[in-house]
Amino acid sequence: MQDQRPAPEGDVLAPKSLFQLYFGVKTAPGSGPNGAIRTVTTDTFKLRADTRVDLTPDWRLALRGDLPFLAKNPLNSSNPNADTLYGVGDADVQAALIHEIDARWKAGFGARLIMPTGDDNLGSGKWQIMPLAGMRYSMPDVGYGMYVEPLLRYDVSFAGDPTRRSISNLQFAPMVNFSFPGGWFLALYPEPDIRWNFGPAVTGQTGRLFLPFDARVGRKFTKQLTVSLEVGVPIINQYPVYDFKTELRVDMKF
Repeated sequence: MQDQRPAPEGDVLAPKSLFQLYFGVKTAPGSGPNGAIRTVTTDTFKLRADTRVDLTPDWRLALRGDLPFLAKNPLNSSNPNADTLYGVGDADVQAALIHEIDARWKAGFGARLIMPTGDDNLGSGKWQIMPLAGMRYSMPDVGYGMYVEPLLRYDVSFAGDPTRRSISNLQFAPMVNFSFPGGWFLALYPEPDIRWNFGPAVTGQTGRLFLPFDARVGRKFTKQLTVSLEVGVPIINQYPVYDFKTELRVDMKF
């Protein structure tokens, strides 16, 4: 019953079979002329497909695939005028095994594989593996449809273009969801945007921590259709992941 209440679709520990249309805009520091720092804008349109396989009454396998299309304006030797470039980004696939312990508790673990399918200026140029683990605790006695779901994952590159920057960072989402009448919901920290960088420094980095404020508000219009809007801004920006982000999601269950 808890999963029928308004909440973000695509929740790792409450998998559903769905198709998602995603559009996001992100600004972040990038290299400028003569060593200066400039703002780079990335627009992302992403196609996502999720499916769930019920293995037993208590165990589920969640599968996901993402195909992103990007528009980005980096400044480098192959794009000296900082023109906006368009193309495919790095695609990924994910698998997670979920165990429903009881009516309140769920736990799961899995991994995401990110493939360097993007063009030179739009992708990382690296193969990446991202192990992940999380748990979910429902609190219907505290609030209607309320739950907490901390999620931890680690993004590390292991192959690809040796001239590109290696990737190694810890990512965390202390998600809290509030459900409201009329199909509305508010999720705080729904994405693992809190990060600690163990890898090489990125442009504008002064430390290792990125701590944003991140929130998503949405509405479940029907059993099949959910629309949500997410906004994130930095609080601590030592390791700059973004200066601003906004993301629109349209989820269609099937």
